[in-house]
Amino acid sequence: MMLSTAHVHHVLATCWELPFMPYVHFCVLTSVRFDIYRKVPKDLTQPTYTGAIISICCCLFILFLFLSELTGFITTEVVNELYVDDPDKDSGGKIDVSLNISLPNLHCELVGLDIQDEMGRHEVGHIDNSMKIPLNNGAGCRFEGQFSINKVPGNFHVSTHSATAQPQNPDMTHVIHKLSFGDTLQVQNVHGAFNALGGADRLTSNPLASHDYILKIVPTVYEDKSGKQRYSYQYTVANKEYVAYSHTGRIIPAIWFRYDLSPITVKYTERRQPLYRFITTICAIIGGTFTVAGILDSCIFTASEAWKKIQLGKMH
Repeated sequence: MMLSTAHVHHVLATCWELPFMPYVHFCVLTSVRFDIYRKVPKDLTQPTYTGAIISICCCLFILFLFLSELTGFITTEVVNELYVDDPDKDSGGKIDVSLNISLPNLHCELVGLDIQDEMGRHEVGHIDNSMKIPLNNGAGCRFEGQFSINKVPGNFHVSTHSATAQPQNPDMTHVIHKLSFGDTLQVQNVHGAFNALGGADRLTSNPLASHDYILKIVPTVYEDKSGKQRYSYQYTVANKEYVAYSHTGRIIPAIWFRYDLSPITVKYTERRQPLYRFITTICAIIGGTFTVAGILDSCIFTASEAWKKIQLGKMH
């Protein structure tokens, strides 16, 4: 409740008999002097139509900026950074791979997955966590597999190498539905190459040609607001197509995925604007808008008053 100076004097005059009242009177008057928001009586102010229009526009502008800032404050922001490190040290030096590929002109009993790398791993006909689905009444095959690779340069390839008998003319035309590494990230604010080969169509290529996909794998970390981290991998890809002959002179095509890891890690972090920054921005919006509007109103009012005096001078 705001007390005017006259009201304070009246109260003090009424209670002056009390021995401690002079001290209270001194304290109140002293504290009143610290008021930096001095009040101007309404009798000394003059409303104008221009001021009313500017005030309405000012309030609407403040409301618009406030809602914009509020939306930004509520919305989660995703920022990214780069650094050199192996983020998923608890993985045991392994990367999970998910492969889904269709070969519409190759029987399932001929399709196999081979894995090899620079650590000496050489596995022919990998079958763990894999599934073969016949296509085109058994004439084709869809291979779906999940396996792990070491964090060293190497390759895995789909071929007929593990078949008991090699076909005369293997047809390696294919469609890659999915090739991803690590955890699957389904985040709207992150647009990365997590499945860069998804949708690759090589159905019109040479049936006897081998395909080389050279992958550069980039470790990726996603950290949500709670601090939970998920580890995935993006990758870039280049490819070439060629006809390869074995030492016996036969053509044995294959679909090669040759990979190498980048030492650079990409990290995405969910963040929200701090409350203090939101409050600071709102104060700046309100104070700045009212200040600029006040200057504009003062200029218009001064100009209109000067114009009125000029008109009065012309009349006299």
